[in-house]
Amino acid sequence: MRTAYPLRSVAVVALPGVSPFELAVLCEVFGIDRTGDGLPGYDFAVVGERPGRVPMKTGLAVDVPHGLDRAAEADVVAVGARPVDQPTPEAVLRLLRETVERGARVLSICTAAFVLGEAGLLDGRPCTTHWMYAAELAARYPRARVDPDVLYVDDGAVVTSAGTAAGIDACLHLVRSAHGAAVAARIARRMVVPPHRDGGQAQYVATPLPRAADDGIAALQEWALAHLDEELSVERLARRALVSPRTLARRFTESCGATPGAWVARMRLQRAQELLETTSMSVDAIAAEVGWGTAAVLRHHFGKLGTTPLAYRRTFAGPPVRESA
Repeated sequence: MRTAYPLRSVAVVALPGVSPFELAVLCEVFGIDRTGDGLPGYDFAVVGERPGRVPMKTGLAVDVPHGLDRAAEADVVAVGARPVDQPTPEAVLRLLRETVERGARVLSICTAAFVLGEAGLLDGRPCTTHWMYAAELAARYPRARVDPDVLYVDDGAVVTSAGTAAGIDACLHLVRSAHGAAVAARIARRMVVPPHRDGGQAQYVATPLPRAADDGIAALQEWALAHLDEELSVERLARRALVSPRTLARRFTESCGATPGAWVARMRLQRAQELLETTSMSVDAIAAEVGWGTAAVLRHHFGKLGTTPLAYRRTFAGPPVRESA
């Protein structure tokens, strides 16, 4: 049975370099008094290693009124995005560890997952961060089970979210878990955001895979990218590389961290996204261009992103395009 976590008090740790948007998301969801509308109120505080002015990203600063002791009994201690190469004060890491140890929750938005990793709280846990930093998070904290393709991950005491707007989703998820869907929907309506995007919905951007370290595999990848519209089975790729399918699969996975089939699917999806964003090609034509043959297959793969090709085009295309499928 899943643990029921109370949500009565929230403390947000403002670290140097914090992103104004992610900090504001936490303040907007939990820091505004909506009790006059019949919604729950939270004992809310922004805290820092010590009270005083904290520099934020983009040259702004925030006056933090409380030290870390104000967060000692909070039901949720949250951290907003900040530079991944900036070390975290030991006092903050200790606060986060103690929060989990006493049965409360910690929440990270975007790159704040690195702070939780530094505290040792991601070891053995599923987690996420912005897709641009997922590989680095996994490399820095190899015991973490990083999922680069989801909006947020609720692992009980530790909740992590992807970039920017996914932080709103994670915050509303906490509200929904504690107070029900109706309360979360009313807060979302006040914020003029979707009331529910499930954590398992994929981040829209396909995570780039690194260039293969093996020069032979890298050359094969370059060839495959020029032939995405063709049949690219493991057997055909192996023939091109002059090795057996088993050898290719092993070398491919060792070199770039993905199987040949997974890599081809990722590249096809990425190319389809580019074509939807930048051309007026029909969905059928795009499906053929990337090697998926039919619009139905293309829609299937976009379903894994939680959207459809045409919905993706409406969201991300530049000038309006004429949609013929």
